[in-house]
Amino acid sequence: MTPERHLRLTTVLNKRQPDLTVVLENVFDPHNISAVMRTCDAVGIQDIYILNNRIPPHKKWGAKSSSSAAKWLTIHQYTDAEQCFADLRKTYSKIYTTHLSSDAVSLHRLNLTEPVALVFGNEHSGVSSDIIQLADGNFIIPQVGIIQSLNISVACAVSLYEAFRQKTIAGHYDTPRLQPAQLNHLQQEWGFVDEAL
Repeated sequence: MTPERHLRLTTVLNKRQPDLTVVLENVFDPHNISAVMRTCDAVGIQDIYILNNRIPPHKKWGAKSSSSAAKWLTIHQYTDAEQCFADLRKTYSKIYTTHLSSDAVSLHRLNLTEPVALVFGNEHSGVSSDIIQLADGNFIIPQVGIIQSLNISVACAVSLYEAFRQKTIAGHYDTPRLQPAQLNHLQQEWGFVDEAL
């Protein structure tokens, strides 16, 4: 590994945000998933959760839309919703779903500086009622147009960049935040050579 490559990867790892994640529930189109992955990488998310309990598990992602983002992320795939949420609760104190309901709050009212998971649902039916019951609340992205929905990858990007804004103000990108064990694991996965560590 060249010194330039080592510096680039180290810089990326030092910006990773272990307290922010995305959960995709039964998202059908692999290109939508890949677009979400690209945004996750862009804002420093390392772990992404994919729950397929109503559609078959995905075997691959849309390479064009991800620009190989998948190889830099830790992807957790589940077929059991309760197990997925049990694992999420070990790391994230709040889990919010994108769901238009009477109790939904604006994205901008969420505290995205705390450990949080954002759940995005199926392209056609959104987040399922089962998942809504497991979550801590619902949020919406403010809109003033006639069509009250966004493509899932766009909705995710808007939400994550609000998190990026809040976390930047809070100084979360100023110092490395990965735990040593996870950092070491990722360095091994990303091909760091021992002499350079």
